[in-house]
Amino acid sequence: MTRVLITTDYLAPGDGVDRYLIDHGLQTVHAPLVGRRDPEQLVELLRDADAALVANEPLTAEVLARAPRLRAVVRTGVGYDSIDVAAAARYGIGVSNLPGVNANAVAEYTLGLLLAAARRIVHSAAGVAAGGWPREDGHELRGATLGLVGYGAAARAVVPLAQAFGMTVLCTTGVPADRRTDPSVRFVELPELLAGSDHVSIHTALTERTRGLIGAAELRSMRPTAVLVNTARGAVVDERALAAAVRDGVIAGAALDVTVAEPLPADSPLRGVDGIVVCSHLAGQTAQARAAAGREGAAELVAALAGRARHCVNAHLIGRSA
Repeated sequence: MTRVLITTDYLAPGDGVDRYLIDHGLQTVHAPLVGRRDPEQLVELLRDADAALVANEPLTAEVLARAPRLRAVVRTGVGYDSIDVAAAARYGIGVSNLPGVNANAVAEYTLGLLLAAARRIVHSAAGVAAGGWPREDGHELRGATLGLVGYGAAARAVVPLAQAFGMTVLCTTGVPADRRTDPSVRFVELPELLAGSDHVSIHTALTERTRGLIGAAELRSMRPTAVLVNTARGAVVDERALAAAVRDGVIAGAALDVTVAEPLPADSPLRGVDGIVVCSHLAGQTAQARAAAGREGAAELVAALAGRARHCVNAHLIGRSA
């Protein structure tokens, strides 16, 4: 029987996704990922797996090389930077993601972080909890400029929400001009966006091109009153440079839902910096988004095993020589 390893932590034996896979003749094995997992444990879990429905498991080339039966991997989310897709292709393993599955959730959360930063909500609540009564002024979003780095589904979903607050939206993206279909968004290059935005929100995928995209020089080009928001991937931002920029007043602050290492290490440079708020990678985690990811992930897995994957990100690499 075809065995499916499920590591996404909100999927459980006997739930709708489990029943769907079983009804399609698959044997499910649940091993939820919570925090970090030793690579050897993952290798052991994948040893007899024909397919995997995964969270943010680090599926490296070394791990994939020791999964002899694996044919399909489906990521129950959008980003797949934790999976070595080129190595997967060399071993004949298709890798799929679920584009846009949590776009609304991420967009709403992004606005939440923008509001929290502009109105100093976390600072105020922490002050009250500590026995104080902070009364510093915040800033309204109306009339401000929001710069979006990236133009994927989540970024596109942010646009009408930001505009409903009266914000002007700029965007920098590698998306071809004929797919930049929103005339209310002004598309500019990154330097112009950084210099002209009151808030900068990261929505780009993590690639070798975007790793460290926002570093010390980019932060210096931003307005001293600007706030950086990141709900994409932590490694897009140089964390040490960001901590220094906020600490030194180069920019006003940052609201981050993602970090380079998760959970946040005790020695992270982001800790203890007044003006930096770090949340626990929750932007895409709503009941609705999780339900959709489970359903769509299961359907994609069944389709992939039948050779009909709809969202395979490495199909063009499979069959090529190493």
